[in-house]
Amino acid sequence: MRTYTKLLIFYFTGTGNALAAANWIIKLATIKGIESELVNIAYNPDINELKLNQNTLVGFCYPTHGFNAPPIVIKFLRKFPSTNKKVHFFTLNTRAGMKASKLFTPGISGLAFILPLIILLAKGYKAIGYRPLDLPSNWISVHPGLKQKIIDSIFKRCERITNEFSIKILSGKNSFNRLYELPLDIALSPIALVYYFYGRFVLSKTFIATSDCNLCGLCERECPVNAIKITDSLPYWTYRCESCMHCMNSCPQRAIETPHTFTAIVWWLAFGLIPPLFYVLLPDKLSNQGWLFDLMGYVIGWIVIFISYKLLHRLLKFKLFNKFIKYTSLTKFKFWRRYINGESL
Repeated sequence: MRTYTKLLIFYFTGTGNALAAANWIIKLATIKGIESELVNIAYNPDINELKLNQNTLVGFCYPTHGFNAPPIVIKFLRKFPSTNKKVHFFTLNTRAGMKASKLFTPGISGLAFILPLIILLAKGYKAIGYRPLDLPSNWISVHPGLKQKIIDSIFKRCERITNEFSIKILSGKNSFNRLYELPLDIALSPIALVYYFYGRFVLSKTFIATSDCNLCGLCERECPVNAIKITDSLPYWTYRCESCMHCMNSCPQRAIETPHTFTAIVWWLAFGLIPPLFYVLLPDKLSNQGWLFDLMGYVIGWIVIFISYKLLHRLLKFKLFNKFIKYTSLTKFKFWRRYINGESL
């Protein structure tokens, strides 16, 4: 077993889950007298001069996005310096934990563990630990934030699990948890890849700011990936957005919404109505080419979605339309709780 004199944890977080886990590990390392440092990946830290040795334990804490590590984390790992010193590392990915009655239900990692592992092993690092952590789900576009009582119980459980994991790895022991999930993770890898190359760009177009926005600029300033810019006197989400949910969950005005009704209508038009109509209008020779129909329908569908989001942003300037979007979005209503840093807002 190896003795560590320094712990270096790189983290990325949207609503605070991964940061909470990293802090639990740092706290235990400090008690053990290990020099510790916590580095936020979102701040683009300078890693070119990074000095690592065999007495340094390197950790990576991050959420799971679309059954994968967030793109910003993957990009960071790809740039991470190589080593021939067999420096030890561990990964901890938070996932969408829930609770049904007294049963804690787990999220799914997919490639969130596998891909970072492959990248770091290829760079010469040695894996000493892996831990998925089922902290409260924060995907507020899909479901309300969990009740505070449930959040507290999930956090209490996860802190205990993290401490058990930390004791092992900080002592130089291997700790690989839930490896029995690997077959399922591998099976979901195609979905993870689709999300990485395609799905995340779609999700970035599911955020709007309604008339409740007072242009305080908090979302623009605090976006971990600088994806939000003020356009036409309203926040606008670019394709840099990684759907980390920080903006929606932290907006003091609760002005950031998901336009559920508008999105459902647009998707129905793009992939339910327009493709069949387009098929009818095609010449007979072309309509017999199934692959061509599918391709053209697919392309047209996404053109419709892209145009509709641009149009939506412009139409939000009109009060009547803005109110329609606001009150047909589930995220507007009080029962649709927000979530950040372990607290339901």
